[in-house]
Amino acid sequence: MSQQIKHNPLWTMAVPPAGLAILGLYWSVPGFPGIVILLVLGLVGSVIASVHHAEVIAHRVGEPFGTLVLALAVTVIEVALIVSMMLSGGEATSGLARDTVFAAVMIILNGIIGASLLVGGRKHRVQGFKLDGVNAALGTLTVIVVFTLIVPNYSTSAPGPVYTNSQLVFVAVATVALFAAFTVFQTIRHRDYFLPTDEDETDPDEHAAQPTSREALASLGLLLVALVVVVLSAKGISPSIEALLLAVGAPPATVGILIAAIVLLPESVAAIRAAHANRLQTSLNLAIGSAIASIGLTVPTVAVLAVVMGWPLALGLDMKSTVLLVLSLFVVSISLRTGRTTVLPGVVHLVMFAAYLFLSFVP
Repeated sequence: MSQQIKHNPLWTMAVPPAGLAILGLYWSVPGFPGIVILLVLGLVGSVIASVHHAEVIAHRVGEPFGTLVLALAVTVIEVALIVSMMLSGGEATSGLARDTVFAAVMIILNGIIGASLLVGGRKHRVQGFKLDGVNAALGTLTVIVVFTLIVPNYSTSAPGPVYTNSQLVFVAVATVALFAAFTVFQTIRHRDYFLPTDEDETDPDEHAAQPTSREALASLGLLLVALVVVVLSAKGISPSIEALLLAVGAPPATVGILIAAIVLLPESVAAIRAAHANRLQTSLNLAIGSAIASIGLTVPTVAVLAVVMGWPLALGLDMKSTVLLVLSLFVVSISLRTGRTTVLPGVVHLVMFAAYLFLSFVP
């Protein structure tokens, strides 16, 4: 019983079901007073609980499987949310997948990595990680991002930022192949490239009692419940936020930023906490792996949906966004080129993230 209390405290087991109860109240009594506030509380609580359960699973199965579980779980639910919004919105949402994927990449490359490097550098001054794994991940991510968000602007078979059906199918297959190859590379053939460095031995969690299989399975179930609560609560809150964005004159693309920011909350908290605990390798595994999973699952799914429904799928970015994306990929490759980081790259990435947000609202 003591291990159960240690690994899965009562609040971590109670918060996800409580979030589901709030959602039930929202669906059954939509006009309930203060329901939006309750949804926000359920969302925030579920984010914190999901991070806890992801860490329990990671402690049980080890790296990099633990970070992969959270990345895949969040991405699957993100894809489900995008597809549901596209089905309800029809052709008018043809750019939603592009906006969400682009927002996710910018949040991860500049927001999450920047905050992780800043927080870790402030506490530990210099942090190390393994170059082999990070270089492989960045190379894979760069190819997927360029195929998905930049090449559509320059292909000539179809006008505008869209692919033809045959091009969509090719890009979907190529994206899945790259995602699958990276997953095998990360978890089987070269798992050692993604294991924490010797500098991470100061982490007390490494020496704590390992969760039992029963506890890990319970955490897996509660993690999925918590992530469902996060996404569905976000969907319930989004009309109020969209009305606010409309009132301040924000462009339509900011809806994609909203979706990506809420869905990536659990991964953001987990990555920053890992960097603070001097586990920068885990933080980078989670951040870059999440970007690869986000595009690797989202693009093929929406591509199949667009082909089946006969909808145009706008994937190509405008010139401003393309420049920001290329700059982010270039700078992150420089920031992570030596296997050691300090505070300064974190500040640089956070400034680029601030520029991305500002230019999104003031294009």
